[in-house]
Amino acid sequence: MTAQISFFKEALKTIKSSGAIAPSSKWLSQRIVDSLNFEQPKIIVEFGPGNGVFTKKLLSRLSDDSQLIVFEINEFFYQQLLQIKDSRLTVINASAEALEFVLKRNQLNKVDYIISSLPLTNMNITVVDNILNASYQLLNTNGMFLQYQYSLRFYSKMKSVFKGKTNVSFELLNLPPAFLYTCYK
Repeated sequence: MTAQISFFKEALKTIKSSGAIAPSSKWLSQRIVDSLNFEQPKIIVEFGPGNGVFTKKLLSRLSDDSQLIVFEINEFFYQQLLQIKDSRLTVINASAEALEFVLKRNQLNKVDYIISSLPLTNMNITVVDNILNASYQLLNTNGMFLQYQYSLRFYSKMKSVFKGKTNVSFELLNLPPAFLYTCYK
């Protein structure tokens, strides 16, 4: 069974938590990865990596002394992510709400980038607030939070949390087409 069919079947079973019907397109993932600076060691966090489309692209660009920490609550996708063998990758089977706890456990204080594909519109607003506020607090100065969504519903929320330092763009070549929020600290 191909990765796309496998993703589609799992996404349909768990549509409320996965929020997607297909893996992110190569155009969306390339656009996000190209917006990051990999010249110096980085701590990168990924929320909701699914089957690892972004994860693999990030790992292909990360320096040897960088770290990538991914949070995946779906057991099927979590097991797929565990198959990626890379010492720079830490796979966490927990909600993004555990970010601060996981960073402390790994003796980290701040992160440089957070990439999120969480389906914010399907989530409890208190959980969304907790994740966004913690993300802002735990980003390094000049850090970046990238979130893609299929609507503009959270644009004003992002601008509020990130003190107005938020841009939005659109990627047509994705199923479905996606809005990309780029938020700066």
